[in-house]
Amino acid sequence: MPSQMENTMETMMSTFHRFEGDKGYIIKEELKVLMEKEFSGFLENQKDPLAVEKIMKDLDQCQGSKVDFQSFFSLIAGFNITCNDYFVVHMK
Repeated sequence: MPSQMENTMETMMSTFHRFEGDKGYIIKEELKVLMEKEFSGFLENQKDPLAVEKIMKDLDQCQGSKVDFQSFFSLIAGFNITCNDYFVVHMK
């Protein structure tokens, strides 16, 4: 039986591949939809209402309008770091 971490890894991979549609990358518009569907709680709790647009702009400067799995994973890692930082400061 897979561990919780293995299930998490599988979920991240399958989510990316569901949106990329065999292209090997997600375009800006697909990533915006993915974020709004998969990170709605995270985004709702942002103090900045333009958080998604800023993330897209940062990605656009680095990658053009394409986000590959490595960049997607880095984005997820950044979200995890942000959430952990908040937890360490406010929840303990």
